[in-house]
Amino acid sequence: MAIAERIKFFRNLRGMTQKWLGAAIGFPEKTADIRMAQYESGTRTPKADLTNELASALGVAPEALNVPDIESYIGVMHTLFALEDLYALKIDEIDGEPIIRLNKNAREYCQMFKLLQLWAKEAAKRCEGEISKEDYDDWRYNFPERDTSGLFHKVEVSDKLNELLTEELIKNRK
Repeated sequence: MAIAERIKFFRNLRGMTQKWLGAAIGFPEKTADIRMAQYESGTRTPKADLTNELASALGVAPEALNVPDIESYIGVMHTLFALEDLYALKIDEIDGEPIIRLNKNAREYCQMFKLLQLWAKEAAKRCEGEISKEDYDDWRYNFPERDTSGLFHKVEVSDKLNELLTEELIKNRK
């Protein structure tokens, strides 16, 4: 799905009009709906800063807007081929049924395993009724910001601690 379709998808999901969304990101109210129509039709493509503003107004991560072209079966196949090349996915077969799984021999295996495991846990929560569809969608569309696993937490290190750690590393090298 190209960015044009993703903008429209999320705008409709949030119940926003083109005019409201355009005005929310700073377009003049008089032309806000026209500008948004241009982005949703693909006539114009937003630059990175505008994509970030759109994502913020839509309540999603910018990556949720920038997905590969999956509007056709051929586009989906090429997306899967790219995932095979880059992220340890592989095609396999179990009982005559094609499946996509991780290639345990690829160096990306551990990281992809962790990520897919996070996804599976959230999907299971949704299936078991622990979280609503809206909460599940919020997790997916704002990943990794809404993830609570701790895998993506940032650690702030003070300048003083950084100096101490650096000194210790230098001492240990000698």
